[in-house]
Amino acid sequence: MRLVTFEHEGHRRAGAFIEGDNRVVDLAEAHRQKHGVVAPALADILALIEGGDDALDMAMEAVKSAPVTAVRRREDVRLRAPIQPPPQIRDCSTFELHQRQAYAAGRAMRARAKGVDVIADTGPSEAEQRILDLFVKQPLYYKANRFSVIGTGETVIWPAYSRMMDFELEFGCYIKKPAKDVSVENARDYIFGYTIYNDFSARDAQAIEMIGQLGPSKGKDFDTGNAMGPCLVTADEIPNPYDLTMIARVNGEEWGRGNSGTMHWTFEDLIAFISRSETLYPGEFLGSGTVGNGCGLEAQRFLKSGDEIELEVSGIGTLVNRIVRET
Repeated sequence: MRLVTFEHEGHRRAGAFIEGDNRVVDLAEAHRQKHGVVAPALADILALIEGGDDALDMAMEAVKSAPVTAVRRREDVRLRAPIQPPPQIRDCSTFELHQRQAYAAGRAMRARAKGVDVIADTGPSEAEQRILDLFVKQPLYYKANRFSVIGTGETVIWPAYSRMMDFELEFGCYIKKPAKDVSVENARDYIFGYTIYNDFSARDAQAIEMIGQLGPSKGKDFDTGNAMGPCLVTADEIPNPYDLTMIARVNGEEWGRGNSGTMHWTFEDLIAFISRSETLYPGEFLGSGTVGNGCGLEAQRFLKSGDEIELEVSGIGTLVNRIVRET
């Protein structure tokens, strides 16, 4: 299924795309009209995940038997993030190409600022190389602000302290059931489904705070900075999440593309690593990190107020947001 959270007539509802994502089934309403009772497990997408396989079966039945009166046109509803807010967000670093190219771009920009010939770049600094060496030894991640999550079509507000804003082309998975000390071999069973993720970044703030070696803070944490959507595609709909084409466009122009098959660490690897002596709960979100060529920094191009950013991932759809600087 292609699950969504939507607002209609002032109420937030759990739904599912049908008819090429052009219509939305109101899951709880479809169930109520057929069975005459309210289903708490269909109240929202998080409740559906927490309800396990029984709730998922109930949702599938609602889609298959939905009466016309429980179906909305997409243009008549407002889509939100699939889970808004999710119980937790961990954004991971899984694409080595992005890491290397981002470092190279940073060196080139610093060199130009000093009037130095960027062709003389000698490669990663000692500090950068230590991170690259660690990257191939174990997964790296940080915890993002779950309360700044927005959905497709929503506006990203440019943080007042930044002059250099960027997007990040990512996707990620939602945890299906409590996971602790999970093996890599069994980790696929703990994935409920996938969505697209745009981890908006204030690059100037990030460049300063990373010197402190505690991870990103105001470079990532600002209202509306974490966009997700347009839908949550259940895992059975994407049997191979490691062969997905990923494309970023700004104002209709392609700025970069990659493929999920270049992930150094899979979601199964991430679940196994993060769940060591720690429980992951239903609905938690693990981001893939930025695919190679998936941000403006790598191309040394940055956003301006009013830009529309589209992130497309095959099998999931397109996440669209506009970034605006408030006056």
